[in-house]
Amino acid sequence: MAEDAGRLRWHCRRGMKELDILLARYMDERFCAASPQEQEAFRHLLEIQDPVIYAYCLGQERPPEHLAVLIERIAARSPAKR
Repeated sequence: MAEDAGRLRWHCRRGMKELDILLARYMDERFCAASPQEQEAFRHLLEIQDPVIYAYCLGQERPPEHLAVLIERIAARSPAKR
């Protein structure tokens, strides 16, 4: 699991600083306690292009149903949502 977490943490480093912060925060605060389904959704999310993830987090685009709860949790910690 530690190797997987390290690999995922590396993939949280994106081309957008805002996403770096949001995704790394999720990894640090929620990933280990998340359900296996949510962990798999997070892995899938990391395969999506940055502008799309960012649009999901800002509510500019509706995420697919299997990512909606995850995006809601990630975006809830966004400074733009406070």
